[in-house]
Amino acid sequence: MAVPKKRTSKSRKRIRRNIWKGKANQAAIKALSLAESISTGRSKIFYCTTNDEPSGLSKSAFINESNDS
Repeated sequence: MAVPKKRTSKSRKRIRRNIWKGKANQAAIKALSLAESISTGRSKIFYCTTNDEPSGLSKSAFINESNDS
């Protein structure tokens, strides 16, 4: 027959929730940092879309500073 499990304490719930929120916060900080580096052109491995043509067509430019030689 099924036996109910012990109740999880409030402190344990709080610890688990804070760990979960901390991981989400770190992911958000990393994504913002990556977006800033792409927007400033300092990114070395990502594609950036530019709209230079008035017709609305966009072209992709590969941003790679290591190949500037």
